[in-house]
Amino acid sequence: MIGLDISSSAVKMVELSALGKGDFRVERYAIEPLPKDVVADGNIVNLEAVSDTVKKTWRRLNTSARNVAMALPAAAVITKKIIVPAGQREEELEVLVESEANQYIPFALDEVNLDFQVIGEAPSSPDEVEVLIAASRKEKVEDRVAVAESAGLKPVVMDVESYATLAAFSFVEHQLPDAGHNQIIALVDVGANVTNLTVLRNGQPVYTREQAFGGSQLSLDISRHYGMPLDEAEAAKRAGTLPDDYESELLRPFVENLALEVSRALQFFFTSTQYSQVHQIILAGGCAVIPGVDETVAARTQVSTQVANPFAGMPVSDKVRAKNLANDAPALLVACGLAMRRFDA
Repeated sequence: MIGLDISSSAVKMVELSALGKGDFRVERYAIEPLPKDVVADGNIVNLEAVSDTVKKTWRRLNTSARNVAMALPAAAVITKKIIVPAGQREEELEVLVESEANQYIPFALDEVNLDFQVIGEAPSSPDEVEVLIAASRKEKVEDRVAVAESAGLKPVVMDVESYATLAAFSFVEHQLPDAGHNQIIALVDVGANVTNLTVLRNGQPVYTREQAFGGSQLSLDISRHYGMPLDEAEAAKRAGTLPDDYESELLRPFVENLALEVSRALQFFFTSTQYSQVHQIILAGGCAVIPGVDETVAARTQVSTQVANPFAGMPVSDKVRAKNLANDAPALLVACGLAMRRFDA
């Protein structure tokens, strides 16, 4: 199964194989930029253009696999944890979940796709279990399914981007001192238009925040500064073909601004929770690959900072260039987490 991530700026695919004992090998991956504004705020605006890009990415992947795991943005999904009596049969649980879901979902149940997962014993009582409910408007799910199917692929899993990120993050956490145990870790995902902060302790989110800041701001700056169309600016940024003064005039101020945004997001975290420190910052998303961005963030926040690479300990097939993968890794957390789905217990 292929992990297929459709973000606002690109289509990303990752294919993994299992080596046993929770170990994986990277078989293939591919990234293809999307035309501007065909995906906006997580919504697919132009199905045909997105489907064409998905098809193009799959061809570049050069695989026979057609089953894909996809994800919805967290903003498109309502999630709620509920406590129910233990020992229920599947059908009884379904009835309970539907009646509970009615209270939390502001739409008619026939307008939503609803799913649930038993997490485990409730913290309060061994006679009860904790159940996670997830619901999304049917059209959000159907749009993504339509895109995959018209590209000749078969969607078999629909996840939530934030959960897929957390699945891949487990590989990053193992690289930290003491595998991140009992540490407060800030995962900062800088996308094209939005920066997501997720603060975790022992793999569990304790705080999330979204800020309107991303890599498209740099493309806009390039477009204005050099008087070139936005798509040309984006292409030149990716290809590294901008004039000599680009780094001092635009890139460095952008990185400083990014570090300021991270610092600001952490201040919100400190003032909104009982926590007063963060032990580690992990940078993800396309902007995390900018050289020196981790040092700039560390200097601004006074917190140890590293760039996310969920593939750091994984062997790679001869179809993958390890150096390219290391460069692209921070942008591949969602796709990596989705590719792991077929190995779930």
